[in-house]
Amino acid sequence: MTRREARETAMTLLYERACRADTDAREVYERSLSLRDIEENDYIKEVYFGVWDCVGELDEKIAGAAIGWSLERMSKVTLAILRLAAYELYHMPTIPKSVTLNEAVELSKQYDDAQASPFVNGILSRIAEDETIEKVAVPRKGGKS
Repeated sequence: MTRREARETAMTLLYERACRADTDAREVYERSLSLRDIEENDYIKEVYFGVWDCVGELDEKIAGAAIGWSLERMSKVTLAILRLAAYELYHMPTIPKSVTLNEAVELSKQYDDAQASPFVNGILSRIAEDETIEKVAVPRKGGKS
């Protein structure tokens, strides 16, 4: 599986979890792997559980960069893409910012409407330019990954 395919799969899992907020994140992950025949992948697992471990922090950064927009106004697809990319920007120092932004825009072109890609690009550009971004590894909680 290429990194692009893994990123796409992670985004779809994040979307599914957002649509099933009343279901445990681990249950959504395991059920999706089984039903959709998704192969185990370290990147997918790290991003998926990493996002849900720090979703509040990520949503604050996204909301702060989304001038005039609330998270509730965003489509669940857009929010899944933004969470994935914000996680990469803040917590995956080996991935260049330009790659994260480009991949997020490509995902929005593929999965969202025509207005989504410039919107995603604008929010992520603001986040990426934020001097307070400190790329650090996310500590693991109780062996979730």
